[in-house]
Amino acid sequence: MTSFKATIAALTVAISSTAAFAASHAGNPMVGGAEMLVERNIIENAVNSPIHTTLVAAVQAADLVETLQGEGPFTVFAPVDDAFAALPAGTVENLLLPENKATLQKVLTAHVVAGDWSAADIIAAAQSSDDGFYHFNAVSGDALSAQARGNNVYIYDESGNASLITVADVDQSNGVIHVVNAVLVPK
Repeated sequence: MTSFKATIAALTVAISSTAAFAASHAGNPMVGGAEMLVERNIIENAVNSPIHTTLVAAVQAADLVETLQGEGPFTVFAPVDDAFAALPAGTVENLLLPENKATLQKVLTAHVVAGDWSAADIIAAAQSSDDGFYHFNAVSGDALSAQARGNNVYIYDESGNASLITVADVDQSNGVIHVVNAVLVPK
């Protein structure tokens, strides 16, 4: 009988642990096939994303790792590798040169907004505005705009270039990441 009670107790603990794990990971989308854990910060999750290797290398070259590991909260519009590859030939390599660190920092911080902005928050702000756009500033000081079209949310840079949010609401311990399909280029 003691063995039976021990087995029941062990099963109860296992089920409770599994339920707690599932609840803590429920709803956070996968990015590039990789699990994004809400208890990790922006950098800890980004390094695990196979579609953000260029972004991670750029953040490291710009010395922004410590900042994006900070308390936040931050909303990051995270361009995928294909977005960087779509830039004119040599752009990424040029930005990664040590002498272009300030420019690289400006480009990267044009993708970061103070606060924890869910896609629903962005959509609500855009829909309640007079022009259908939510206008806000990135950490870089650059102006960004968001627009909801159907089920899609677009982020526009100062030049009017649009970036589609392809994976929204990837929660982090210090904010949220929205995966985007284009690089936002500051003026």
